[in-house]
Amino acid sequence: MNPRKLIVVVVVLGVVVGLAVLVIKPKSESQATHNGDAHAEPPLTTAAQTVPAHFTQPPSLSSLGPTLPPERFAGQTREAYVVARAIPQTLAQLPCYCHCDRGMGHKSLHSCFEDDHASHCATCVDEALMAYRLQTEAKLSADQVREKIIEKYAGQ
Repeated sequence: MNPRKLIVVVVVLGVVVGLAVLVIKPKSESQATHNGDAHAEPPLTTAAQTVPAHFTQPPSLSSLGPTLPPERFAGQTREAYVVARAIPQTLAQLPCYCHCDRGMGHKSLHSCFEDDHASHCATCVDEALMAYRLQTEAKLSADQVREKIIEKYAGQ
């Protein structure tokens, strides 16, 4: 075979193999770093459940995006946005069971309050209010709150 043709064949095969690897690569591998966030936890997959993205350690306050002003909303939605400002590091350690990590790239429940997503989602609002009650009234840690959230929402 002509050396030029051999080089072309090798290059074409290399490109095809490279594209195949990108297409076949599991999504969980490509999402595992969560855009470089060292403390972001990839969704856990077992036969019984999938835990949405969340931080396992409290991220620094400066690393979290600002939440929208609660005054823009009414009722329980307003209360949830107040909670997002009151316990941002706790919400960052909680998975959001509307699974917005998949469709919107959210990294935790806190992400839902950085925009108006939570204002349209009962799951986000309910989880935030539950987290606040558990942390302030029951005096649970963020890890314990996460366990309660997973316990309540994982089967839904």
